[in-house]
Amino acid sequence: MENGKGSPRKICVVTGTRADYGHLYWLLKEIQGDTALQLQLVVTGMHLSPEFGLTYKVIEQDGFPISEKVEMLLSSDTPVGITKSIGLATVGFADAFSRLKPDLVVLLGDRYELLAASQAALIARIPIAHLCGGEATEGVIDEAIRHSVTKLSHLHFVSAEKYRQRVIQLGEQPDRVFNFGDPGLDHIGQMKFVPRDELERSMDFKLGAQNFLVTYHPVTLSAAGPEAAVKALFAAIDRFPQAKIIFTKSNSDTDGRLINQLVDAYAAKDSQRSVAVMSLGQARYLSLMKLVDVVIGNSSSGIIEAPALKRATVNIGDRQRGRLQATSVIQCKESVEAISQAVTKALSSEFQATLPTVQSLYGAGTASVKIKDVLKTTNLVGILMKTFHDLIIS
Repeated sequence: MENGKGSPRKICVVTGTRADYGHLYWLLKEIQGDTALQLQLVVTGMHLSPEFGLTYKVIEQDGFPISEKVEMLLSSDTPVGITKSIGLATVGFADAFSRLKPDLVVLLGDRYELLAASQAALIARIPIAHLCGGEATEGVIDEAIRHSVTKLSHLHFVSAEKYRQRVIQLGEQPDRVFNFGDPGLDHIGQMKFVPRDELERSMDFKLGAQNFLVTYHPVTLSAAGPEAAVKALFAAIDRFPQAKIIFTKSNSDTDGRLINQLVDAYAAKDSQRSVAVMSLGQARYLSLMKLVDVVIGNSSSGIIEAPALKRATVNIGDRQRGRLQATSVIQCKESVEAISQAVTKALSSEFQATLPTVQSLYGAGTASVKIKDVLKTTNLVGILMKTFHDLIIS
C-alpha cells in the first residue's frame, strides 16, 4: 500500500495523552525532517479535553501540524463511559483514516484509544507499526489492550530484548520485531533541561532541600477503588514533613477523576508544601525528575525514565507489576507503613550512593532515528498478510 512512485510515504502517528506524546516526540521530529516521508498527526483523547489541560496546544507549539482531531472523551470515567468513548473513537478514526489515506499507522503503548485506532486501521487495511509492545503491567486493563494491539499490528518496535521475545511468542515474525529501546529516553540525550529557578517560576512553587515527585494512576483491574491507596500514600508522605511534594495528576482511566479530586484537596491544605499539576510537558517533567530526591507512585516513568536519570523510585502496588525494573526501583504495597519504609530506604545515604551506577533496562536513548528508518524502508507490499510464527512445530 504505497503512494505513487516517488511520492512521500504517509506515516500517520496517533497520540492521545501527554505520556505517549512525550515518547513519540523525537520520532515525530525524525519523520517530519525526512523528505521521503509525510507526517500525518492524529490527536485524540486527553489532548482535546479542557479538564486535562488541552495539551494539543503544546503539540502545535512544538511545531507539529495536527492533521485530524478525533473527539472521544465523555465526561464519565466509569467503565460504561470509557467503553462508549472507545466506540466514539472507533467511528472517529474510521473517518480520519478515510480522509488521510495513510500508508502506515503508528501507535505507541496500551491505552484504550489505541484499541479504537487499531480496529479502524485493521478494517481499512492500513498496516500498523506498534511501539512498546511485549511489556507487562498486570494490574491494569492496558495489559490486555497492549497484546491485542500487537496482534493487530505488522511492525513492532520494543524497548527490551525480553519484550521482543514476548512479541515473537505471541506469533509475530522475528524479522518484523525490532528492539531499539524506548523512544522516551531519546529526550535525555537531546533535550535541554529546564533550570531549577525557571521550573519554580513556571509552577509558581518553590522547591525545597528535599523534594518528591508523585504520580498515582488507577489500578484498573483492582476490585477496590483507589481511595484507600491514595489516602495511604498521603499519610506516608505526611511522615516526611520537610519534603516538598509535586503531584502530576492522573490520566482519564476509570477513577482518574476521583484521584485528581483527592490530590487537589490534599495540595490545597498546604500550598507552600505541595502543588498539583495537570501536565508539565516532557521537558519540564524530566527536568523536575532530575532534581527530586525520589519519584513516588505507580507511573511507568518511575520505571523507565527515572533510572536513566539516576533517580530513586518507590513503585506502589500492582499497576506496573511485570515490567523490567532497575535496581533504583523499590517495590512496595499500598499501605502507609510499606510506602513510608520504602521512601525511607530510597532517601538513605546507602541507597542514594548506588544510584550513579544504575543501568537503564530500556535502551540508550537512540531509538527514534532507527524506528524512522524502518518505517521508511520496509516494503509494505503484502505486509497485511501475516503468517503466525510458531515457536514449536509438532
